[in-house]
Amino acid sequence: MTVAREWKLEDYLAAVRRRVWLIIIPALAGAVAGYILSFYLPKQYTSHTVILVEQPTVPDNYVKPVVSEDLNQRLASMREQILSRTRLQQLVEHFGLFKAEPQWAPVRMLSRLLHKTDVKQVSMEEQVKQLRQSITVTPLNPMAGTRSVELPGFNVDVTVGEARLAQQVCYEITSMFMQQDLRLRQQHVDETTQFLSKQLDDAKTKLDEQDAKLAAFQIRYIGELPEDESTNLTLLSGTTPQLEAATQGLNQAQQDKAFTESLLDQRLAAWQGSKGGQSSLTVEQQLKNLQEQLISKQGHYTDRHPDVVKLKNDIASLQKKLLDVPTTSNTRQNEHQASKTGDEPPEIQQLRAQLHEIDFTIARKKHEQAELQRQITVLQARIQSSPMIQQQFKALTRDHQTALDFYNDLLKKRNESQMATELERRQEGEQFRVLDPPSLPERPSFPKPPLFALGGLGAGLILGVGIVHLMEAGDKSIRTKREVEIYLGVPTLGVICHMGNGGKIRHLPSAAGSAKPGSLATSSWKEGNV
Repeated sequence: MTVAREWKLEDYLAAVRRRVWLIIIPALAGAVAGYILSFYLPKQYTSHTVILVEQPTVPDNYVKPVVSEDLNQRLASMREQILSRTRLQQLVEHFGLFKAEPQWAPVRMLSRLLHKTDVKQVSMEEQVKQLRQSITVTPLNPMAGTRSVELPGFNVDVTVGEARLAQQVCYEITSMFMQQDLRLRQQHVDETTQFLSKQLDDAKTKLDEQDAKLAAFQIRYIGELPEDESTNLTLLSGTTPQLEAATQGLNQAQQDKAFTESLLDQRLAAWQGSKGGQSSLTVEQQLKNLQEQLISKQGHYTDRHPDVVKLKNDIASLQKKLLDVPTTSNTRQNEHQASKTGDEPPEIQQLRAQLHEIDFTIARKKHEQAELQRQITVLQARIQSSPMIQQQFKALTRDHQTALDFYNDLLKKRNESQMATELERRQEGEQFRVLDPPSLPERPSFPKPPLFALGGLGAGLILGVGIVHLMEAGDKSIRTKREVEIYLGVPTLGVICHMGNGGKIRHLPSAAGSAKPGSLATSSWKEGNV
């Protein structure tokens, strides 16, 4: 029974030493074949350029940029737009790309296999697809240690079959990127400015409406606004003492009037008595005195008391006498006319002047009292209605302040957008700058003979190792003591080395497995075999 051999590192090394030429020869052949093949494959040339992203000349603290989109996203968007079918088709038709076919038949067949189509029959879609695959846009990585996380720039590589053509296509692609970036930024800032201007006009209209509402409210409730509450309280606290003073002045003036009238009546009575006449004013005074006495007597006596009866009779006689004389108003008018003619003495005229002045004072005090009472009523009504008006005023002021803040914010953004637009027009904002113009490749980027030779060497090594492995797997020779023990299954007592040219023992008898333990194994020694 055949036992599976257990391979160790020394077994692999021994196999390599035995069949080293089976590894070296395929490896060398593969390297030579790969090197030779590289000269017959279609040449591809790569034109390279570097585009830097220059930051705005004016710092962001002074002019905030309108285009705040991440450069990686903008670059991806521009790449999709530039590498669209419409633009690439124009380049294919303009430069006549991907229409030539290799002349050498094996290379032509390999090219067809690589492209999975016949070049002569390739469609426009395939040509555009090949051109898109031949254009590579890779971002530049920021330098280590820099604080800025912005993308510093990107590389553009174009790979086609001719060096001059690769440079021209790379130049066109670079121009497309720069023009597309400039156009997109200009369009973005213009649209932003127009949008903000439209929003600003709408905000101004709403702010004007709030201004009109606030002005109408202030006119309607003038003096009743929240800021007037303290003024109203101050006025009310100052008006109340004024009303009290006016009331006291009015009472005092009325008392002075009563006193002056009484004094004037006495002087008139005395003056008229000295002239031997008794006027209706004296009768009235006597009647008034008798009535006062009657009232006083009635408080102490009954109506049948002699004093009460006498007073009633006197009052009745005076009332009858009063009907026979002119009325009081006519008497006063006659007295006033007499005062004008200068018949009355100066003392009476002076009393009449004082009485006239007191009447004027009383009228003024009454007017002042009425005005102060009206002001107090108005101030009290304002103070009572102040909470409700204050609530309405707060709501209206809040809406007005919101509209004002929104308008000011839009105005600030519109001004910043206009400045950013001006920067873009002067090309002082963020822009693309070509650091290295598209290069004219001197050597093809594909195929590279060293790489093909290295690839052929690797393929040959793999092939050689595979051949050695197959040959070793089919070789049943026994070469070491360990292999004897594995195949016989018994320990080996000794090994006899044969120094002659005898042949190798290729196979063991099938009955070897029945050998007794401790049997002696013999073999011939040749080239390190047991």
